[in-house]
Amino acid sequence: MKTYVPKVNDQERKWYIVNAENQVLGRLATQIAGILAGKNNVAYIPNVDCGEFVIVLNAEKVHTTGRKLDQKIYYRYTGYPGGLKSRPLRKMLSDKPELVIWRAVRGMLRKNRLGAHQLKRLKVYAGEAHPHQAQKPETIAL
Repeated sequence: MKTYVPKVNDQERKWYIVNAENQVLGRLATQIAGILAGKNNVAYIPNVDCGEFVIVLNAEKVHTTGRKLDQKIYYRYTGYPGGLKSRPLRKMLSDKPELVIWRAVRGMLRKNRLGAHQLKRLKVYAGEAHPHQAQKPETIAL
C-alpha cells in the first residue's frame, strides 16, 4: 500500500469569498490562514503548498474586541536613525483597511518561502467590488 502525496501541479485550486463585515479580526484571520495553508483539504500535507485562493471583501468593516482600536499599534522602520513610525489600529482601518487583514493573516502563516507563496493567494478589498468574477468564487461563511 502506498501513501498518496499530492503534487503542486496536480491540484485545482478553488476560489473562496469571505465577507469580513461584523467579523472579529483575529478569528477571521485564523480561518483565512487555515484555508490558505490547505488545512481544509483532505490531502493536507504541511510541506506541500495545497491551499486555496481567498478573496476578502468589506475589510473596512472588520471589528476588534476590547480597546484594541486605540491600544494596538502597528510599527514600521524606515531604516534611518529615529525612523520608527507607529500608527494605531483605528488610523490603519481608516487609511488602509486591506493592510490590517493582510498583516493579521501573514502573522499566522509560516515564516518561510511556503508561507510567502500561500500569502500571494490572499486578495483583500476594502469594499464589495472585486475583479475576480471570472474565477467563479464560492461564498463561504466563517
